[in-house]
Amino acid sequence: MRGIVLGFAFAALSAVSAAAQQPAPPPVAPIPADIQRNVDRLQAAALESDLAWEIVEGLVTDIGPRMAGSEAEARARDWSVQRLRALGFQNVRIEPFTLPFWQATREEAHIVEPGARPLVAAALGGSPSADVTAEIVRFTSMAALEAASASAVRGKIVFIDEAMARNQDGSGYGPAVRKRGQCAPVAQRLGAVGCVIRSVGTDPHRFAHQGGSSRQDAGVSLPAMAISPADADVLQRLLPRGPVRLRLVVEAEMRDHAPSGNVIAEVRGRERPDEIVLLAAHLDSWDHGQGAVDDGAGVAIITAAARLIRELPRRPRRTIRILLAGAEENGLHGAFAYAEAHLGDNHIVASESDFGAGRIWRFRTNFSEAALPYARAYQQALAPLLIAPGDNNAGPGPDLIPLRLRANVPLVELSQDGTDYFDLHHTPDDTLDKIDPGALRQNVAAWATFAYLAAEMDWEYRQREQ
Repeated sequence: MRGIVLGFAFAALSAVSAAAQQPAPPPVAPIPADIQRNVDRLQAAALESDLAWEIVEGLVTDIGPRMAGSEAEARARDWSVQRLRALGFQNVRIEPFTLPFWQATREEAHIVEPGARPLVAAALGGSPSADVTAEIVRFTSMAALEAASASAVRGKIVFIDEAMARNQDGSGYGPAVRKRGQCAPVAQRLGAVGCVIRSVGTDPHRFAHQGGSSRQDAGVSLPAMAISPADADVLQRLLPRGPVRLRLVVEAEMRDHAPSGNVIAEVRGRERPDEIVLLAAHLDSWDHGQGAVDDGAGVAIITAAARLIRELPRRPRRTIRILLAGAEENGLHGAFAYAEAHLGDNHIVASESDFGAGRIWRFRTNFSEAALPYARAYQQALAPLLIAPGDNNAGPGPDLIPLRLRANVPLVELSQDGTDYFDLHHTPDDTLDKIDPGALRQNVAAWATFAYLAAEMDWEYRQREQ
């Protein structure tokens, strides 16, 4: 018996010793009980609300695709202003800017031989009008083209046949998208007459993915097109059997100083109105689809979240500002215009919804080391929505890049499940039916939680000056 007692005692002492050696859990900033009740209220309301669905449905139905600098984008701005005012936001306004306009009016690609047939293709943004026919030369990556000799390329149409990896976080996009902007200038330098790329996307379907800038680099005059993955597969199979000739036809409208603008709206802070919590999305879209997933969903999510906060009995201390950026797709023109106009504003923290409408699965930050307890508080508040804690390496959404570079604004990333996002991205398949209303509600609940805590609490996220 004595041995059994001693054994139990030894085990207990060992457990106590092991527990003493465990590191203390990292500190978590407390959320006062009244603030937590508002968080619970916001989450419950968001999960019952269809406001975000109504907003994105209205945008794609009343307006449709919204090419940057177009009349449709102008109608979208006016539509947004009217809707934001009706929802009770303050300081609703358009901040205008201009940009160089580009839009394809004809975009065709054909196999001339062997076996004449059309391909599904989209002119890449900035591609000039052209009608060229030539043999193609295939490269498996942008790097392979950059390493090629001029003799292998001269007089031909370059075909970059590089697939994109599918990832939940969309990390395959960065490596894959480089060919979209670099194919034309590199191919022209090597003497090519045109450039064709496998679409930057993860689907196998017969849709071409749009994309690109409003102008090519100075001196670049090469027609550039993306072809559907299914048609890229055809070229890949044909080439081992002998030479393949393509015809590319692009007709494009271009003009300088086309009007665009950013739409701004606010929930003014009750105590510190000059401290800004910035929620961003972009209003423009490409024109083959409806612009529902990219980025009508983001417009709807941040607007619905801010509206729920405005409906609370008491407005938060800080101002919540909505930025619906114009002309994101063809060069971040609205982002640069906003940063230029508001560089002196006191942005406490910023985030952007521009990755579709999939459920949010992770919360990331980019705070100072001293502010990490606040990041953990957010993570705990979001846990009921099945959102996992992430790291402290959040990057800016596209429309926050200039603000981050110039003002080092702290960032938050509410990571959406993007497993199938690049099946739809910039294609005719970007339509309203691809949005899951339940996932949209979960997004609104998460954004309302983040925005409310950021605006109500006294938390600071920058590195304090010594």
